[in-house]
Amino acid sequence: MKLNHLFDLSGKVAVVTGGGNGIGKAVCMMLSRAGASVAVGDLKYEDAQHVADEIKAEGGKAIAVACNVTVDEELVNMVDETVKAFGKVNVLVNNAGGGGGGRENPSKISVDDFAWRFKLNVYSAWRLSQLCAPHMEKDGYGSIINITSMSSINRSPNMSAYAASKAAMNHMTANLAMDYGGGKIRVNAVGPGATKTAALASVLTPEIEAKMLAHTPIKRLGEVDDIAGAVLYFAAPISEWVSGETLFVNGGGVQTLD
Repeated sequence: MKLNHLFDLSGKVAVVTGGGNGIGKAVCMMLSRAGASVAVGDLKYEDAQHVADEIKAEGGKAIAVACNVTVDEELVNMVDETVKAFGKVNVLVNNAGGGGGGRENPSKISVDDFAWRFKLNVYSAWRLSQLCAPHMEKDGYGSIINITSMSSINRSPNMSAYAASKAAMNHMTANLAMDYGGGKIRVNAVGPGATKTAALASVLTPEIEAKMLAHTPIKRLGEVDDIAGAVLYFAAPISEWVSGETLFVNGGGVQTLD
């Protein structure tokens, strides 16, 4: 394969959840610039529409879809709207998620809140994979990319629900790779380290950042394009023989919330 084709997504269609801001937005823009048509899903339709408009302003193709990934009917609708607009699905990026931030004291978090983390971070990714896989198999090209977290392997206080759900995502990724490989679908995960997003900004202080960088060989926090680049690798033809893997993008270190 020629070098210029290795990262070429021309003619491919991508679905991205949580695409209205932060890492999700960067992923949408990156995949579009590689040639993909993009369905931008987000809980806030206005945010999704803004990203879709940016893509179209650059000459790309995109639609915006309101999607609460904890509501099954909205997951079904997102896939239906994507196929209606573009005819198929080739790439799925399960980016929407939440929890953590050192706010999960086991003496205070409710059972319902703990279960909700799994519905948001694990079930939604599994269900969208189930919905998109037949379209990928039909087209002969499929890549599912789950956005996990360094929390899935770190040990941190007050993070048990989020960390457990992301650890489950890692293992789900490896197992779904076994299930879907026969249909030419690969399943991988990207685990961001501390990345400059609104979610990180809500807990970050200069003192916390200094502690993070003390254990980070590349002395900076991550940028959203660092994560989007890893997603592009898994989405593109260059990784056609890579499946079941979790790639941590973390500056070579471990950034934890003490």
